[in-house]
Amino acid sequence: MHELSIANSILDAVRAEAARRPGVRPLKVGVRVGELSGIQPDALSFSFEALVRGSDLEPLALEIEACPRRQRCPECGQEFQVHDFDITCPGCGEASTHCVSGDELDLIYMEIEEA
Repeated sequence: MHELSIANSILDAVRAEAARRPGVRPLKVGVRVGELSGIQPDALSFSFEALVRGSDLEPLALEIEACPRRQRCPECGQEFQVHDFDITCPGCGEASTHCVSGDELDLIYMEIEEA
C-alpha cells in the first residue's frame, strides 16, 4: 500500500510549510489525484487519517480532488475527457491523441489558522 508513504510525504510537506510560518496551525490540506496516478483515494484518505490520529497535526483534514484523464487531439486540437478507455477524438475520429492530464499528484493548498 504505497498510499501510506504518500500520506506520510504529504504530512512532511505540511510540517515543512508550517515550520516556515511560526505560530500557525494547519487545518486542512488539499491534494489533486489523477485517475492514472495509481493512487486509490480511499486508501490515501485512510492512511492519512491513521497517521494524523494522535500526532502533533491532529485534527488536520485531507481533501482529495479527483482529476480525470483528458486527452488532446493533435489534428483538430480538441481536448476531451476519456470514457471507457477510448482515447479516440470525438471531434474528428483521430486515434493518436495525447494525454494532457490524469496522472497528477499535486499538493494544491493548505489552510492554516494563525495563533
